[in-house]
Amino acid sequence: MAMIEVNDLHKWYGDFHVLKGINESVQQGEVLVICGPSGSGKSTFIRCINRLEEYQKGTILFDGKDIHDPNVNINTLRSEIGIVFQQFNLYPHLTVLKNVTLAPIKVKGMDKKAADELGLQLLNRVGIHDQAHKYPAELSGGQQQRVAIARGLAMEPKVMLFDEPTSALDPEMINEVLNVMKDLAREGKTMLCVTHEMGFAREVADRVIFMDYGEVLEQNTPSEFFKNPQHERSKQFLKEIL
Repeated sequence: MAMIEVNDLHKWYGDFHVLKGINESVQQGEVLVICGPSGSGKSTFIRCINRLEEYQKGTILFDGKDIHDPNVNINTLRSEIGIVFQQFNLYPHLTVLKNVTLAPIKVKGMDKKAADELGLQLLNRVGIHDQAHKYPAELSGGQQQRVAIARGLAMEPKVMLFDEPTSALDPEMINEVLNVMKDLAREGKTMLCVTHEMGFAREVADRVIFMDYGEVLEQNTPSEFFKNPQHERSKQFLKEIL
């Protein structure tokens, strides 16, 4: 059974048809990279998966359950589908460790000692355990994004969504974030990544999908997608960014 099953997904903002009949499934442990030009609906698509965006037509099944079933607890859903954004969205008044442990304590009812242990493990996993007691403003952009990834992992989600996590970073900080994402992929984490980092896609993705104007125009393995794109729009896109 697929971890995520998307059937005929449509979304409108007023008259603007953002997503036009997306059909997609993601298996457990699969790394899916979603690429395409700005405004193609990539971010909207992944934000629909944990109901940060509502959609008007179609279904999304997560782990076999319709995410719009009235019995689905939205907080539980979001704890199982972590998301990392372009902007780090850290709480500036909390230390790095407290940013990571806040949700496990508040949402899962974890006691502080266990949450702190988990938080330090996760900060170690993303390579910044020595920054635990600093505040976000004292960290570089790359370090802040790694805190955001640790925070996403703190709820022990089944799936991680990444919405252009390196686009707000200086070039020299991009690799430190991508390296953490590569480690997660190697550990078998199910991931959907909206990104323009094509080197990452080549190295880590199981599948690449290309979107434009709210539709999936092409999907393939990374080697085939980069070596032999089929759609004229994909060819044009790759020519411009590679």
